[in-house]
Amino acid sequence: MDIDKYQHLVPDIKLFVDRRCFPDWEIIEGKIDFHDLTFILEGKSNYFVNGEKFTVEAGDMIYIPEGSVRQAHTFKECPMHCYAFNFYWTAPDNSTCLPFETVTKNHITNELMGYIKEFKHVWMSKQPCYKMQARGLFQLIIHRLLNISYRQASSTLMDARINKVMSYIIDHYSEDIDIADLAELVNLHPVYLGKLFKEINNCTYKEFLNLIRVNNAEMMLSAGDFTVSEVAERCGFHDISYFSNVFKRMKGYPPSMVAKISLR
Repeated sequence: MDIDKYQHLVPDIKLFVDRRCFPDWEIIEGKIDFHDLTFILEGKSNYFVNGEKFTVEAGDMIYIPEGSVRQAHTFKECPMHCYAFNFYWTAPDNSTCLPFETVTKNHITNELMGYIKEFKHVWMSKQPCYKMQARGLFQLIIHRLLNISYRQASSTLMDARINKVMSYIIDHYSEDIDIADLAELVNLHPVYLGKLFKEINNCTYKEFLNLIRVNNAEMMLSAGDFTVSEVAERCGFHDISYFSNVFKRMKGYPPSMVAKISLR
């Protein structure tokens, strides 16, 4: 799954509701012109999406894209409690569907719930510029969901040890880092760590390190405060020719062109 194709999307939230259903709660059948993203906290409900029945319960996530025919009712003996987002994508992207199943399990992490609860606080308090802050939080929610889906689509969940290695690389990218240092950090054999890193990230640790270095180099060059050789050294490249080759391969243009591109 290519999650980069979704990064241009900007949400416009139509409705957010902390929905605590009464026993007779229901959604009347109708076609929706927005996207519905709902997180079930407690209870059970039946949803009907384009004529197909889905029974949802605590821990489930529902995604119903724009243009779908939607209907729902809760279980009287076990009323649903959920957080529901109804949103549009800013024109002309509203028909773009997220790559989620109608009902997905095991996506509601503690981190995700933290973002949702913070969104709720911002949305309910309605302080100045709250919609801007709420939009940013909702984009974080979508971002996390896309990353979780990407990891599951690659058939391997993110390993806490690989998270630790990636965080170390991001924090120490300017230093000399080799696989033996990283393996010692997480108590793994270097060969096994290398295989596990590539299996999860579809790139070697060295390719990831170079990506972090090049991205930081691009930011520094855009600011115009350093020469190409100074940036290369500060980003962990001790060979200016190697730095230029790696940069051009990743970005499609040489580092000397960054300043000109940023001025356009």
